[in-house]
Formats: sequence, C-alpha cells, structure tokens
Amino acid sequence: QVQLVESGGGSVQAGGSLKLTCAASGYMNIYGCMGWFRHAPGKELEWVAGVNAGDGGTAYADSVKGRFNISQDSAKKTVYLQMNSLKPEDTGMYYCAASRMVVFGACVAGRFSSGYWGQGTQVTVSS
Repeated sequence: QVQLVESGGGSVQAGGSLKLTCAASGYMNIYGCMGWFRHAPGKELEWVAGVNAGDGGTAYADSVKGRFNISQDSAKKTVYLQMNSLKPEDTGMYYCAASRMVVFGACVAGRFSSGYWGQGTQVTVSS
C-alpha cells in the first residue's frame, strides 16, 4: 500500500522560507512522477511542481517558478519542496502526489491523475 506523508508546513511572514518534505512508503514506481499541489480556500486545487523519479527532470507552475525548488532523494523515496520568497498568495494546504503510471517527460498536473495523495500540510504566509 502506498503512503505519502507530508511535513514541514507552518506559519511564516512574507519573504520567508519553508521546506516541505514528502516521505513515500510502498511506492515502487521508479519511473513515475512525484510532485506538489496546493489548495487555498475558495480556489481550485493548483499544481505547484513535479519531479520525474526516473530522469530527475523538474517542472514548475509559473506562479512559483524562480522561488520554489523541488528535489528528490531516490534512496530515501523522499521529495522536498524548498519554498523561498514566500507570498501571502502561497497560503494553502500543500499535498504531495505520486503518479500511478510510468511517465516519460515533464511531470505536470495531468501526470497525477488517478495517482496517490498525501493528507496535506498547511502553509500560512502572513503579510
């Protein structure tokens, strides 16, 4: 059974940084995608970033490009999201996701359809 467990959320002032961690257990898809989504109150679920477990390729939403960095530790089956220069609009529940299928190419939102999801970790950025 696949389990994704997020940690690292919290409250920070605008301009600050946080690092989220997603620990995967039971996930054997070494050529799949892992990534992060976020959900702010009153808004739709938004894809944030993805990393291809096979080739290490990364992809980012325009809203976070240049400020967020996704990385992985394949041996530990862990994915990180380093978030810098945080803005109030980055506030939301952040979810880790992993694709069910093998993926060749960029790990963008659609790659995670019918995939696995964690329970989320809250990020709050105050102005």
